[in-house]
Amino acid sequence: MRSVYGFNDNWFYVPQETEVNSDLSTFTEVTLPHTNRLFPYHNFDDAEYQFISTYRKTFRLPEARQGRRVYLTFDGVLSACTVRINQHTFPEQRGGFVPHTYDITDYLNEEGDNHLWVWVDSRERADIPPFGYTVDFMVFGGIYRDVTLRYLEPIHIENVQIRAHGLLTDAPSVEFVVTVRNETDKPASVTIVAKMAFWTDEYSEGIVEPHSTTRLTAWSSLRDMPKSARQLWSLDNPKLYDFHVELADTATVTSAQERLYDRVTVRTGLREAGFAQDGFYLNGERVKLFGLNRHQMFPYIGAAAPRRLQRRDADILKYELGCNIVRTSHYPQSPHFLERCDEIGLLVFEEIPGWQHIGNEDWKTLSLRDVRAMIERDWNHPSIVLWGVRINESWDDHDFYTRTNALARELDPTRQTGGVRFFLGSEFLEDVYTLNDFSNDILEPEKTPHLVTEFNGHMFPTKTWDNEERRVEHALRHARIQSKQFSMGGVAGAIGWCAFDYNTHKEFGAGDRICYHGVMDIFRLPKFAAYFYESQQSPQQKVVLRPATNWALGDVKEGLIEPVTVFSNCEELVVTIGGVVQGNYKPDYARYPNLPYPPFTIDNLDVRLAHPYGDIQFVGLIGGEKVAECTIASEKLPRQLVLSLDDEAIYADGADMTRLVIRAVDTYGNTLPYALSVVYLRLEGEAELIGDNPFVLAGGQGAVYIKAKRERGKVRVEARADRLPAAYVELNII
Repeated sequence: MRSVYGFNDNWFYVPQETEVNSDLSTFTEVTLPHTNRLFPYHNFDDAEYQFISTYRKTFRLPEARQGRRVYLTFDGVLSACTVRINQHTFPEQRGGFVPHTYDITDYLNEEGDNHLWVWVDSRERADIPPFGYTVDFMVFGGIYRDVTLRYLEPIHIENVQIRAHGLLTDAPSVEFVVTVRNETDKPASVTIVAKMAFWTDEYSEGIVEPHSTTRLTAWSSLRDMPKSARQLWSLDNPKLYDFHVELADTATVTSAQERLYDRVTVRTGLREAGFAQDGFYLNGERVKLFGLNRHQMFPYIGAAAPRRLQRRDADILKYELGCNIVRTSHYPQSPHFLERCDEIGLLVFEEIPGWQHIGNEDWKTLSLRDVRAMIERDWNHPSIVLWGVRINESWDDHDFYTRTNALARELDPTRQTGGVRFFLGSEFLEDVYTLNDFSNDILEPEKTPHLVTEFNGHMFPTKTWDNEERRVEHALRHARIQSKQFSMGGVAGAIGWCAFDYNTHKEFGAGDRICYHGVMDIFRLPKFAAYFYESQQSPQQKVVLRPATNWALGDVKEGLIEPVTVFSNCEELVVTIGGVVQGNYKPDYARYPNLPYPPFTIDNLDVRLAHPYGDIQFVGLIGGEKVAECTIASEKLPRQLVLSLDDEAIYADGADMTRLVIRAVDTYGNTLPYALSVVYLRLEGEAELIGDNPFVLAGGQGAVYIKAKRERGKVRVEARADRLPAAYVELNII
C-alpha cells in the first residue's frame, strides 16, 4: 500500500539559473531544508536573496512501484518554482507558504536513474501573495521546508478531516470526512473504515468516478469510549489520539481476503473551542487569550529552519513567555511548529499570506488557493482555533472577503474565521472581529467577538542595548495593555507584536534592517518585556523573579535609579542593598489591577549618585517561604563568558541544528547589556558553525547555530574574548 520516504538528502545546488545539461561540478551538495544564501544576522539587503537558483537530484526509486502512483510533495519553496523530472517539465508553482504535489509516475525511469531539477525563483514578484507593494518582513528563498516521496495505490486516500461534535453533551461523536482519489479508468466502489481502540469499526460506502475525487463521511459515537479515557484536549492537558482510517474495495470488506487500498493515521485532539460575544471558550470554560505574534525567520538561515528549531519556538512561547496563543503572522507556518503547539497546548491563530496589499484577480485566485491549502493541510491541528482569511491590515474588499470566508466555512465548519484589520469600522464579514490596535490602549469594541491581534510593535521598537528606561518602558507598555484587556469582558484577548525581532525591508526596519519589535531579540534571547510575559505564569508551573534593571546609576537620568521594576509571580519581595534590608514589597495592583501577577515597583531605596552602593538582592516569597532569589552586582564588570546549548545531542543527518548561546555575565550570572565583547569561536568535530565568527555581542548576548554533518561523535566549541577566561561546551552528534 502506501509508502512514504523523506527526500531531503543528496541535493545539489547552485545559486543561479542553469541549463539542464550544466556541469554538476559547479554545484554544491546540500541537505534540505535549505536557504538559497546564508546571511549575517543583520546588515543585509532583501535584494541579496532575490534571484533564481537551481537544485538537482539524481535518484533511483527506493522500492518497486508495483502499480502504485508516485508523488513528490514540497512543503514549501520560496517563492515560486519550476520542477522537471527526466524529460517532463511541470507548470510553474507560485507561492511559497503552502505545500504542492506532483504526480511523477508517468515520467519515471523505474529501473535506473531519475534526474530531478528544481528552478527556484526567490524574487518578490508582484503576481504572488504577499507581494505587490512593500512588505514588513523578509521572505528569503530556497527549498526551505521538507520534501517527501510517496507511493500510493491508484485508488487512495487524499485527505482525512476529523470533526468532533457535541463533546460537552451526552451524545458526543466524531465525523470522519475522507477525500478519496481514483486515478484508474473505471468507477470504484469503496468503503472507508474508521477505527479507534475505544469503539468498533465504522463504515461508509461510496462510488468514486474515474480520475476524480469524492468525499465520504463516517460517524462514530464517543459514548462507547470510557469516560476515564475520554480526555479533551486543553491547555494543561493536551491529550492527542490516533485515529486510523482504511480504504477498501467494497466487494471484499466482509471477506477473509479483504483488499485494502490505503491506510492513514491521523493524530488529533478532541476539544470544543470558539469565540462568543463575551470572549473565547475552550471546552466550556472562558479563557483570556494572552499571546504574541511569530515570524518564522531565524538569524543566518532565514526561513530554512529544521524540525528541532521550529519546535523549540513553540516551547519558548509556551514555557519561557507563558503565552496561551500565538498568531502565525503573516502566512501558514511550519508543520513541525504546529505539531509542537498541539503537543504542549498552545493555541494558534493561523492566517493566509499577505501584508496590506491586495492584487488583481489572478493574485486573488492564488490567495483563495492559499485559503484552501492552509485549511486542508492544517484542519486536524487541535491547537488551531481561528482561520485568518483576510490580508493583514488591508482595506475592505467585500467581494473578495465574502469568497474567502465562504470557502473557509465550507472547508471547515468547526472553526470560526477572523480577518486582521487596522481600523475600527472595517466591514465585518468574519466570525471574530480581529483588530491590530496601535492606540497605546485598547479601543472599546464596536463589534464582538473582538480580539486584539497586534499592539505596541512599531510604536516603541526596543533593542537589548537601549538605555534602561526605554527597555523598562517597552516592557511596561505590554504590561499596561495586557492588564487593560483582562478587565474588558468584550475583548477575548490580546496578542502582542511580537515574540522575536526579525529581518525586514528598509521601509520598516532600523539602520541594520532588523525590526526591533520583539519581546525577545532575533536570537530568541530576552528583553525586559519577555520577563513580563514570563511572569504571568502560575508559580505552580514556574517561579519567576526577573528584575528589570542594570543596577547602574549612570544608566538612568540624573542617577535616579528608582523605582526599580521587578517582574515576578511571587507574593512578596524582600530587597536588600549591600546586605541592608530596604523593605518588603507587594505586587503593584494599583497600577496593574487586572494582571494575574502585577509587576513589583521598588522605591525608597537608600542609594544616591556619586555615593558608594552595594549589590542589590531580591528574595521572592510565597506563603512566607523563600522560593526564589536574584542578586545583581554593583561593579558592572564582565567576569565570565557563558556558553549554553539548547540540546545535549543532535542527529547526524546533515540538517539538524541546535542554538549555541553566548553571554557576558557579572559575578552572579546576569547578562551585561553593555558588554560589547568580540568573541572568537573555534569548533572541533563533525559539525558546522552557522553564524558570525568572530561574534560581536549585542546587548551582552547573542547566538550561533551548530549544524550536524553525517558523522557521529563529539563536538567541542571554544569561545575566547579579551580580558575574560575562555569558555567551552560539548555536543554529541548521534
